[in-house]
Amino acid sequence: MQPLTEAEIRGSFTNISEHELERMTLPGLHEIVWEDREFLGWRDAHAIHRGYIVYWREGRPTGILLKAGGSHARPGISAMCTLCRTPRPAGQVTLFTAPRAGQAGIDGSTVGTYICSDLGCSALIRIVPARSEMLPDPDVLVASRATGILTRLDSFTNGVLR
Repeated sequence: MQPLTEAEIRGSFTNISEHELERMTLPGLHEIVWEDREFLGWRDAHAIHRGYIVYWREGRPTGILLKAGGSHARPGISAMCTLCRTPRPAGQVTLFTAPRAGQAGIDGSTVGTYICSDLGCSALIRIVPARSEMLPDPDVLVASRATGILTRLDSFTNGVLR
């Protein structure tokens, strides 16, 4: 992922009110290893039910406000993140909804999907099994997973922008 500045991040959001944008807290941008990410995802330190995703889409940064669902799956079952397709304990996957952009979002229309609770999909896809003759090269595997995340993120974003 190409690095982003605070101004680029704040200017990228498609489904957020001015008030929410002013209250948004950013992660420490100086700590981010940009080349190991497909998107920048974080939970708001001051409002943990809010999350944000920003990624490069069609040559420009695109940001989406997410709101975490209030209920959790029952302990002991598994769930799968829609973006990275990693199976995890149910408590580590959250239903996030995103208000649609424009008037539809103002009217309350949302799009939802299950995503890793910490929005750390980029780290998870880089966990690969040891080299083996029966498995693909780890770099090829990570590249394939990264392409999949971006494809599914684009699909979700299309729903938000619709």
